[in-house]
Amino acid sequence: MTAELRATRRDATLILTLSNPGAMNALHPDMYAAGIEALSTADRDASVRAVVLTGADHVFCAGGNLNRLLENRAKDKSVQADSIDRLHAWIDAIRACDKPVIAAVDGPAAGAGFSLALACDMIVAAETAKFVMAYVKVGLTPDGGGSWFLSQALPRQLATEIIIEGKPVAAPRLHALGLVNRLTPERGALDAALAWADELSLLSPNATARIKGLLRDAPGNSLQQHFEAEKHSFVESLHHRDAAEGIGAFLEKRKPKYQ
Repeated sequence: MTAELRATRRDATLILTLSNPGAMNALHPDMYAAGIEALSTADRDASVRAVVLTGADHVFCAGGNLNRLLENRAKDKSVQADSIDRLHAWIDAIRACDKPVIAAVDGPAAGAGFSLALACDMIVAAETAKFVMAYVKVGLTPDGGGSWFLSQALPRQLATEIIIEGKPVAAPRLHALGLVNRLTPERGALDAALAWADELSLLSPNATARIKGLLRDAPGNSLQQHFEAEKHSFVESLHHRDAAEGIGAFLEKRKPKYQ
């Protein structure tokens, strides 16, 4: 069986499905390239309003393939470094995508699979889903931005516990910590994520993209720098056609219809 990232459409939502049968959807560099291309296409396609990232067969992603990693130990270090660069380019593409990206997590999300979920704008997870940064269990350290995302979202002590212990964390605990947005019954994450994507597709594409940019840049900005960014974004949004439609619809007591 071949590891692949399948891209399908449901109305205004692009669905990206991690698929690696028999290997719990373990990652492969071919997936990274496909993911970057799919998101680039989505950004250029005004008919795409949201993206859902999920895994086949009710498993999200087992992370890296240990057999492939073992093979890479016999090769020059540059081989593994290049593979991680490609993964990080995909993570960057998820963060930079103008459309909201929702992770739908049924089953385990391990290692770089956990990092992929954290890179998304929102996470919907089944109550039975497990998240784990198990790198330490095999003498490795995180990639895919996992240690950055957790250190940004959690107190240092909690981030340290999750990464250094490498034990599975249940979705309800991550929901209580604010890392998971919505919980669903077992095998219900994809349907819930798609329903949420339908709701998001009705919002202003311009405002959505600009809000994503503000949130993405906020950690690196001082408050004064962020004031300037917010001012620029607000003024540009006010003079965009979406504001004319949104304000007009509100005043006319109707639902807006964004192009």
